[in-house]
Amino acid sequence: MKELTDKTFESETSTGVTLTDFWATWCGPCRMQSPVIEQLDEEIGDKVSFSKVDVDQNTEVASKFGIMSIPTLLIKKDGAVVDTLVGYHAKEQIQAKLEQYI
Repeated sequence: MKELTDKTFESETSTGVTLTDFWATWCGPCRMQSPVIEQLDEEIGDKVSFSKVDVDQNTEVASKFGIMSIPTLLIKKDGAVVDTLVGYHAKEQIQAKLEQYI
């Protein structure tokens, strides 16, 4: 899973289906969400590009997309935001959302 920054976010999420996990090191629910995203990356990483953005270090991109609560999972298809999941979500919920766009 790639770590994205303010500078790399747009280019890395401009094609295909992408899921970006907006998180922070101090966020408990984010630490619970990370292993779920990593597991999905292993299972369907050939169909979906998974990445993370640390909101404390990359405030521009978090602000641009109105990220107010974390974890927030931003799903894009060919560069356009198609879905947003706020808070912790189970693997099945995330996978079901992603299947709509693959």
